[in-house]
Amino acid sequence: MKQYIYTKLVYIVAIFCLFSFSTSTALADTDKMQLPPEIVGQAGLVMDVLTGKVLYEKNAHSPFEPASTTKIMTAILALEKGNLSDIVVTSEEPPRVDGSRIYLEEGEKLTLEQMLYGMMLNSGNDAAVAIAEHIGGDIESFVKMMNAKAREIGAYHTTFVNPSGLPDEGHLTTAYDLALISRYALLNLPKFRKIVSTKTLEIPWQAEEWDRQLINLNKLLWNYEGADGVKTGYTSTAGRTLVASATRDGWQLISVVLKSDANIWSDSMALLDYGFENFEIKNLVGKNSDVAEEDVKYGDPVKLVTKDGLTSVVKKNDLPISKKLVINQDIKAPVSKGEVLGQLIFYQGEEQLGSVNLIAANDVKRKIHTFWWFWPLTIILATYIPFRIMVGIKRYKRHKRRIQYVTYMNRYR
Repeated sequence: MKQYIYTKLVYIVAIFCLFSFSTSTALADTDKMQLPPEIVGQAGLVMDVLTGKVLYEKNAHSPFEPASTTKIMTAILALEKGNLSDIVVTSEEPPRVDGSRIYLEEGEKLTLEQMLYGMMLNSGNDAAVAIAEHIGGDIESFVKMMNAKAREIGAYHTTFVNPSGLPDEGHLTTAYDLALISRYALLNLPKFRKIVSTKTLEIPWQAEEWDRQLINLNKLLWNYEGADGVKTGYTSTAGRTLVASATRDGWQLISVVLKSDANIWSDSMALLDYGFENFEIKNLVGKNSDVAEEDVKYGDPVKLVTKDGLTSVVKKNDLPISKKLVINQDIKAPVSKGEVLGQLIFYQGEEQLGSVNLIAANDVKRKIHTFWWFWPLTIILATYIPFRIMVGIKRYKRHKRRIQYVTYMNRYR
């Protein structure tokens, strides 16, 4: 009997230990999947392009030198202020610029489009200066345009001093600002998307018998699934920098790494992997979706629909998504179609994912009997009309008797 009890106890303890180990292992695996990567770069960030939601950040708001990722802003201004067919004439300044170049010569002519490819693929500092002079008239004016555009986009902690990204006192940005600037370009400028995803291209070379062979310095375009941009950078003081983008199943992410070393590629891939593996994009609600029907004081009920759709990036295999309906108190007629009457708010656990306004799907007129003057007027009319009818009847009778009397008198006169 003792042997049986002892065996059973051992069996129960063994099962408990096995269960505990399995549970711990499962939890550990889950935790491991959710852990953000360790990157060498001193600053890093992952952002969803569509919504602008930040999925990972490390020193994202600390200032660093951007190096040639500066050229993202130069390209934005060129595409917005110039025409791709513009002829850009190289002045004496571009050939003097240090660093990477496409070897422009004074007086050489290329189209603005060709200059943009030379700047973004081969990171030509000379092309960046030529573009700046063409768009702004001079470097100083163009830099003012760069900083004004940065503020317009929301990059409030960025200061540009030149169009190329070469070391210059005060030429600083943040990982978050660079992501905002890149997101703006990817969302609003189709030609920008095409340029930064191009691997190789040939453009004319005035000084040689052959064309320039442009090769994109962004290695991820060749060895990372879905990679489609954006810009590399390097100086001795900035270290290696990279703004990378990738699209999978129609979902695009941006990663930014600043002040890194040879690990810049693995840093960027790790950040993009973290985003794709641990998050997903969801359409939470569509535009003009029916949500509720609410009573309206002094009028008929009104249907509430969403003013806009809402898409959000959420954690995979996490808490379920819930929603909260917030309706304006004491809705009174009249109500105009499109009038905001509430909000629909979405949550994942305690995290608010976003909200959309709820608007009236139709006009609601105020019922006439709800006006203050309706019942007094009704009582007055209810009293006055019978009175007028009675007066009318009496007048009619008097008039009739008079006619009868006149007829009688005329008969016997």
